[in-house]
Amino acid sequence: MFIDRIALILVIIGALNWGSVGLFSFDLVAWLCGGQAAVFSRIIYTAVALAGVWCISLLFRPREIEAHD
Repeated sequence: MFIDRIALILVIIGALNWGSVGLFSFDLVAWLCGGQAAVFSRIIYTAVALAGVWCISLLFRPREIEAHD
């Protein structure tokens, strides 16, 4: 599903950002967007949070078996 891939990409971006905050005290999103309080930063943080919530559903979905030719 396309939305699953988008959500996963956003979650990975969030994880990398949190990793940089934890390891280097450097918030890449805030740096790129003009600070944590900037509107664009808040949009990105919100999108990452919503993607994380969406990815919770991945844990409870049955796995699809792919047919290989």
